[in-house]
Amino acid sequence: MAAGTEVETGQAARAEASAPCISLSGVSKSFSGVEVLRDVSIDFLPGEIHGLIGENGAGKSTVGKIVGGYYSRSSGDLMVFGESVTQWDPPLALARGVAMMHQELQLVPALSVAENVFLGIEHSRVGFLVGDEDRRLADIAAFAGFDLDPAATAGSLSIADQQKVEIMRALAREARVIVMDEPTSSLTHDEAERLHGVMRKLRDRGCTIIYVSHFLDHVLDVCDTVTVMRDGAVIRTSPAANETKASLIAAMIGRPAADVAYPPLPPEPDRTGTPLLSVRGLVTSTGVRGADLHLWPGEIVGLVGLVGSGRTEIARAIFGADASVAGMVTVAGEVYADRSPRSSIERGLAMVPEDRRKQGLVLTQTVRPNITLPHLSAFARFGLVRAGAERSEARRLIDYFGVQPGHVDGEVANYSGGNQQKVVMGKWILGDPRIVILDEPSRGVDIGARRRIHEFIGETARRGAAILLISSEIEEVLGLAHRAYTVSGGRVTGEIVPAETTVDEVIWRLFHEQGADKAGATA
Repeated sequence: MAAGTEVETGQAARAEASAPCISLSGVSKSFSGVEVLRDVSIDFLPGEIHGLIGENGAGKSTVGKIVGGYYSRSSGDLMVFGESVTQWDPPLALARGVAMMHQELQLVPALSVAENVFLGIEHSRVGFLVGDEDRRLADIAAFAGFDLDPAATAGSLSIADQQKVEIMRALAREARVIVMDEPTSSLTHDEAERLHGVMRKLRDRGCTIIYVSHFLDHVLDVCDTVTVMRDGAVIRTSPAANETKASLIAAMIGRPAADVAYPPLPPEPDRTGTPLLSVRGLVTSTGVRGADLHLWPGEIVGLVGLVGSGRTEIARAIFGADASVAGMVTVAGEVYADRSPRSSIERGLAMVPEDRRKQGLVLTQTVRPNITLPHLSAFARFGLVRAGAERSEARRLIDYFGVQPGHVDGEVANYSGGNQQKVVMGKWILGDPRIVILDEPSRGVDIGARRRIHEFIGETARRGAAILLISSEIEEVLGLAHRAYTVSGGRVTGEIVPAETTVDEVIWRLFHEQGADKAGATA
């Protein structure tokens, strides 16, 4: 079938389709007595890309997990391809043609890319695996426009590449309905555009995409229909063509979009004294090839670079999570040689990691121990933890960040990504750190949570701490930082003043530096 004919056929099918392929009617959901969905009714039609948006905790990911079979309903009806379902779990959903791609990656680190993509759907003959995963993966990768080594282990990949593996897992299942929960949160602009092209191809073949995203520009670009949720309820469902970014924000948060700009920048710091943090000639076996940077008290400094530039590796080396093989780090003028996470905490350093679920939280524990774990000695007397003082501090930080649900002993594994991020942030503010390293602090969080995190950054700088901010969103660094360093090929390549620099200028500079690095590597 010719491409044009295929598109026309898909469009005609969408126009003629009247019965939803997935329908939720009066669906509610509670966790430990806390209601997270209230009387939700949504129809998802064949051959459409349907966006689900809302603040963290609004219930959109919960809707996706109910459709995918990962959560059961507390009440209400779920119709799948015209039939009411009672028993519903991921294997049953997959058997009926419903697949889910999770925001928090579900890969097996020790398995290869190909093994992860086809896990559970391997081809076999007479009881033996056929071993055709590489060929099948090549077809999917060509369709998606991704270029990954099939033999590479998933655990060795960057977060962005792991996200691509998750996307290909969903494509491999040839589902008629695919729930995509924040699929572009770690992708570059070009990679996100490529994914949107894949989504359109699937839609035009009659597939339904349920697209959960905090990137409103992405939603408006690719979605046919948008449902806005707030506080566990549906606010409205409308054609995407009838919405604007401002109208969606207003519906999500219940106030005008003008209220979500970056907070005022703290005063310029005094840089005449000794830097609070100084890094010179840092080199590691993880790819850092020469990092030089300085932070003064009360200063917010950004690290900007393309995916794979080495930003995270620099941060981990400073904090002591990765060992360095050369260079020097000083804290308040004192050489800090034998770095480790424990000794960094003792010296007043804090680091919010890029991957909150794997590196920032203990998912088997509740909110309270997740906040207080690095600081238990502050609550101990004669070897026993003072539970009342611990609960009081946890409560203060839950209120400070607006964690929802606001229970001290809430099950953090069931919280939305943004509320989990607030818990991680609360963990580090409790220790009153003097140097805070933030690696993608607003990744996968909604506008309201992002605003609170941005306010925390400014408040922390105003009390005299130094902030090292890493973000893939260049606008975020330019909106929050006093200064920023550019990073390419594991090196700090230069410095910019955000107030005097545009996003386009930064992007041009980063790609120019990346090209120079590649040319130097092949010379």
